[in-house]
Amino acid sequence: MTFGEKLRELRLDRGYTQTELAELTGLGLNTISNYEIGRTHPKNPNTYALLAKVLKVEPGELHNDNDEFVEAVHAQYGLHGRKQAETLIANMRSLFAGGELTEQEKDGVMRALQDAYWECKQQNVEKYTPKKYK
Repeated sequence: MTFGEKLRELRLDRGYTQTELAELTGLGLNTISNYEIGRTHPKNPNTYALLAKVLKVEPGELHNDNDEFVEAVHAQYGLHGRKQAETLIANMRSLFAGGELTEQEKDGVMRALQDAYWECKQQNVEKYTPKKYK
């Protein structure tokens, strides 16, 4: 489940409208809306903590493995790497849509793909980085 899906589900479970959640957190209504539809996600880790406090959950419950993967790729490979990781995840979601895999099996496949992604990135660094920069 994505951050936006989790946020929406928790907000509805608590009986808040998007406007109420925005007021309680001090975030903009458009920000909450964009989070829920998956257009954006918090750039500041403190935002996760703020949302979690208002929704009465642990901040980690709002994160998912994909968020951590994308942020790690972004930190190591910049914006281009981040876009590649997001594309990989989006394509995998399409593959899983309507599939017969359990959630646990889907998580396993996603982790395997993430591991493969990191391995390919490392191989490219080793292969294409000039010797003088190694």
